[in-house]
Amino acid sequence: MGDSGNSTICENLHQMSTVRKSTNIVWHKSSVEKFDRQELLQQKGCVIWITGLSGSGKSTLACALSRGLHSRGKLTYILDGDNVRHGLNSDLSFKVEDRAENIRRIGEVAKLFADAGIICIASLISPYRKDRDACRALLPEGDFIEVFLDVPLQVCEARDPKGLYKLARCGKIKGFTGIDDPYEPPLNCEIVLQQKGGDCVSPSDMAEKVISYLEEKGYLQA
Repeated sequence: MGDSGNSTICENLHQMSTVRKSTNIVWHKSSVEKFDRQELLQQKGCVIWITGLSGSGKSTLACALSRGLHSRGKLTYILDGDNVRHGLNSDLSFKVEDRAENIRRIGEVAKLFADAGIICIASLISPYRKDRDACRALLPEGDFIEVFLDVPLQVCEARDPKGLYKLARCGKIKGFTGIDDPYEPPLNCEIVLQQKGGDCVSPSDMAEKVISYLEEKGYLQA
């Protein structure tokens, strides 16, 4: 194949990469806005983003938090990292680029839930600051509440509820966060929930700390 053929292929590839984002679209404004939905629900929509190592208790906290808010008459929805991979993100692998896309999609869905006036609880490792910060940037200031479950690696590995650390140590899982791939802890998150050594705080107690924050910031009323 000559140079002209190669040029055509390159041009086509370039066009394919640049048409992924449509330019001939217009945002259609709804007659019912976020404020109206919040008035109806008597709460303010936001995203509670729970991050931490595998085995740190993210999903357990998310469930306790959802139960605690539900008992107060507040509408929540959990976006669990594993659960979302059963449907919306079932086409994604655990390669670096796919993990970033997994977080990006969850961030966009969480934004929609918050706009609906719902308290959205996103629970996933999300190991890189840049990916979490990109999700934060999608929402109005204050509506992204980052909760860091600060649990040491040795504690998480001792728990190993899914047996993933064992597989990673045996080399059967590559790029596992905390073993052969880094976890970047938040630098300026809203809430830090620590557990050190044998001191174990119950999920309901941790959930109450998050709920107290929401009450203080006015998210549990319209």
